[in-house]
Amino acid sequence: MTKNKGKILIIYFLTLGGVVIWISAILLAPYLKSKSIILNVYVYTIFSSICHQIPSRSFFLFGYPLAVCVRCFGIYSGFFSGVLFYPVLKSFSSTSLPQVKAFIFLSFPVVFDTIGNFIRLWSTPNIPRFFTGFLWGLILPFYFIAGITDLALKLRNNNYESDQ
Repeated sequence: MTKNKGKILIIYFLTLGGVVIWISAILLAPYLKSKSIILNVYVYTIFSSICHQIPSRSFFLFGYPLAVCVRCFGIYSGFFSGVLFYPVLKSFSSTSLPQVKAFIFLSFPVVFDTIGNFIRLWSTPNIPRFFTGFLWGLILPFYFIAGITDLALKLRNNNYESDQ
């Protein structure tokens, strides 16, 4: 196993663990609220800094909205799926990024829909919001894992060079 492959594997499994914890927290919030466990307030508060949490734009679980809206949940679900597909579609020995065309293609639906909603040209129902977020989230791990691994390798090389 090359040193790069080992570093990529570490970053991969840390990313996978992180996204599992993240999505679990999103799903945990309504459960905690349904059981009147005060910890729910903290979970919802953490996610309120990154999502508007409008109930009408959220999926419900246990009778309460998830800790994020459907678009954000789509992004995180897509990210999780992208992480799962990463080993199938990408080698653990390369930190090369996907083509920019793929990023633009998968980003276009969420950007177009968000702008249309923002300037009030239309109001997208929740299921399409979820899927535009999901599509965008799918591509993000391929940039995230490669970028973090590249950064870690550069930091390691800089530390090695400064020790010499």
